[in-house]
Amino acid sequence: PHPVQGRPGHLCEGTSGRQGLGGQLLAEGRGAPLEKGAPLPPKTFVSVDNGAGQDGDRALSTCPPGGLGRACRGGRTRAEAAEGASFAAFWGARTVFAHKRSAAALHEDIKMKKTICLLPGDGIGPEIVAQGVAVLEAVAKKFGHEFDFVPALIGGAAIDATGETLPSAPGGPCPAATVEACQKADAVYLGAVGGLKWDNIEPARRPEKGLLGIRKALGLFANLRPALLLPELAGACLLRSDIAARGLDLIVVRELTGDIYFGEPRAIEERNGLRVGYNTMIYDENEIRRIAKVAFETARQRRKKVCSVEKSNVLETSRLWKAVVQEVHADYPDVELSHMYVDNAAMQLVRDPSQFDVILTGNIFGDILSDEASVITGSLGMLPSASMGAQAPALFEPIHGSAPDIAGQDKANPLATILSAGMMLRLAFGLSEEADAVENAVRQTLRDGFRTGDIMEDGCILVGCAEMGRLVAERL
Repeated sequence: PHPVQGRPGHLCEGTSGRQGLGGQLLAEGRGAPLEKGAPLPPKTFVSVDNGAGQDGDRALSTCPPGGLGRACRGGRTRAEAAEGASFAAFWGARTVFAHKRSAAALHEDIKMKKTICLLPGDGIGPEIVAQGVAVLEAVAKKFGHEFDFVPALIGGAAIDATGETLPSAPGGPCPAATVEACQKADAVYLGAVGGLKWDNIEPARRPEKGLLGIRKALGLFANLRPALLLPELAGACLLRSDIAARGLDLIVVRELTGDIYFGEPRAIEERNGLRVGYNTMIYDENEIRRIAKVAFETARQRRKKVCSVEKSNVLETSRLWKAVVQEVHADYPDVELSHMYVDNAAMQLVRDPSQFDVILTGNIFGDILSDEASVITGSLGMLPSASMGAQAPALFEPIHGSAPDIAGQDKANPLATILSAGMMLRLAFGLSEEADAVENAVRQTLRDGFRTGDIMEDGCILVGCAEMGRLVAERL
């Protein structure tokens, strides 16, 4: 969900308006510009970026007299700043900054200091994360922020270095030190995990289990995967030209911590002399309800259409899913709800993707459909994602895998990773202007004709991973 529009350094008025995930969404941030050094009127707050708040904000206008206030998704307490101070909350009312009561101090504190935990992982992960970091450093320099990068191990890299596993189900190559580093950070930035090197180790210790484990440890239940056909890449689109001309701009909201990937029991065992493998597809109604709310809130910020995808004609899990989604929809009468079986959804994504706005679905269906939605835009190397929970930190990563066949060859496309950094700036830090700058820099690089191998077209200039990252940073 995008911030409500405000203007940097302007007073914001009012709290009436739309409801967010956790409370009231602020009204539009209109008001008089602040003069440096000028005292603030009682009970006012200030927009410190291009948005006064995001879904889930609560009652910033109740700051004490002379207080400044700002919150982002999940700010669960009132702005409890002392008189003459400011208060900012991010994802669970975590204090971000506090300063004296003056517009001059505000202008200084607009600059942010954030800690980002880096999980480069395996394969091309270290290469693409390095380019994302370079772009974030360029953003920090341009806008005056400070980002502290803390590297940690995950996936095959963790297996090779430590062999340690997460001490909770479902287990995997995610050291306890990694979990701790992520929990202390303001956001987590991940490359990719997995590779042929680790295919023959026991299933519970495979690299992919580390990714599932960190999602579970951080409570990241909602995965947002946008799929957008950029005009600059229309030639790389795999759809027929008449279908592509209708446009492709959707987002898959995928439940991330339940379903068959986490369900128990699971095993490979012998029955009557035959090997048998089984998994458990399971959801409870609360897991469905919370992801449905995310989808409806997201749709309110877009074209107000949700398509819930399941397989209720054969699966009991899907029958419950459909029933709970319909119950949640009663709270969102302004959003259109439709239902579709997953096999039909897979076909419709190719036949006419323009019909979709927000696709709401479970873990395994969402995994498959989001990959399909993204690849028809031209390349998996172009699309970012965000995994979010009820509180910080969120995790940002490209949707593609570790591509071990091209690892270390400077052939990887870093743009999905760079765009994931843009999502981080927007959703985790509330820095809309900075996020726009990253996205515009990517598009300008493409307009200037530069391509990595996966999106190469006639008449364009082939560049490697490092050069593509440099070109984007340069255009900031």
